[in-house]
Amino acid sequence: MHRKLRLRNREDFSRIYRGGKSFANGQFVVYWSKQPAAEPFRLGVSASKKIGNAVVRNRMRRMIKEIVRHQEKKIVPKTDFILIVRKPATLMKMKEMEKSVLHVLKKAGLLKSANHSKDKQADGR
Repeated sequence: MHRKLRLRNREDFSRIYRGGKSFANGQFVVYWSKQPAAEPFRLGVSASKKIGNAVVRNRMRRMIKEIVRHQEKKIVPKTDFILIVRKPATLMKMKEMEKSVLHVLKKAGLLKSANHSKDKQADGR
């Protein structure tokens, strides 16, 4: 995932936690807020010490960034979001994790609808 697509500043994380919306499933929590400067979007991943040692936490971050990178075209633009990893996610395989991440993003309304992308294809964009 490109560096410009990552949230890194504490202020950005705080702004999203304070003023953003959230949704969760058993494995992930997503906080997000609209941000006109974010093109196409920016992602932050949070994995606390509760889920495991540094090796486990970094592995989870890498896997989530890879999942989001593959789904980049489906994610709503001009949005900052933070994915928080919960303990049950550490036991999942990559495909299960991808399904769970997509589920929580869809629940939060952060995935483009199928109709929206079909309209763009019909317009030739």
